[in-house]
Amino acid sequence: MAEDHRESDHSHALSSTSDMRYVLVTLGLISAFLVGEVIAAVLGHSLALFADAAHMSTDVVALTLSAWAIRLARRPAEGRWTFGLQRAEILSAAANGVALAAISLLIAVEAIQRLINPHHVRGSLVLVVALVGALNNVVATWVLSKANRRSLNVRGAYVHIVTDLYAFVGTAIAGLIIVLTGFNRADSIASLIVVVLMAYAAWGLLRDAGRILLQAAPDSLVLADIRSHLCEVPHVLDVHDLHVWTVSSGSHTLSAHVIVEDHCFVTGHAPQILDALQDCLVQHFDVAHATFQLEPPSHPNHERNLHP
Repeated sequence: MAEDHRESDHSHALSSTSDMRYVLVTLGLISAFLVGEVIAAVLGHSLALFADAAHMSTDVVALTLSAWAIRLARRPAEGRWTFGLQRAEILSAAANGVALAAISLLIAVEAIQRLINPHHVRGSLVLVVALVGALNNVVATWVLSKANRRSLNVRGAYVHIVTDLYAFVGTAIAGLIIVLTGFNRADSIASLIVVVLMAYAAWGLLRDAGRILLQAAPDSLVLADIRSHLCEVPHVLDVHDLHVWTVSSGSHTLSAHVIVEDHCFVTGHAPQILDALQDCLVQHFDVAHATFQLEPPSHPNHERNLHP
């Protein structure tokens, strides 16, 4: 078990190192294009490109936040931080979700205003910059897709980049329509479509981060199945106060009170039961850490507020 734990820690360290590298490369690509887009917006006197540059700046913030969260999550457990700072990645994902929701609301308000009072848009400039931006984001998306997207933090950054790619595609189509027809409202319509995608992505991130922060049982683990398997271990009579929660993405923790036969405490059989319970979890469930409290049949009578 100790060797498996060391291997798990080593693989986690390698994964976080790779994730950091992919996030930083993506950050470099996005930051470089952001500078170029601001220059293009100034030269072309384009408000639409300024607005898109503001959107791109949130990607830079999201990627910076993700890199910071990965760095924090590497810190070992010590002192009062008994689980380390692994939850930093969940906070980062939640922050990305809030940012996406806020930006989608701002863009929606501006797009509706421009539908009512359309602004003149330089379609050719918008089209060229959008195509270059889309190409840049394709490369950035490819780089970040190689990171571990089981991490909610990495997934939050990835969602930012993908929605920005959708935005560039929509902006390019809008720019082409404006060039061909002069229909300036195409820019606002494309923006509203992107808003829907951003809002959906924000909801997914906030929902998953909220479940983890509120310590809900992971969707991949069914408590009834876990209790059933644990009760099949020899000498186990019942399981109660069973709790399963997620510390960080893919890292599940379990605690339970296990009632065993009285003679197990007399014969010294308790350590073997603990081994059997741990083996049961390893064989059937994705649980990284478990704590069991072994009890005689009479002990629950002394406990209050029992959880099933």
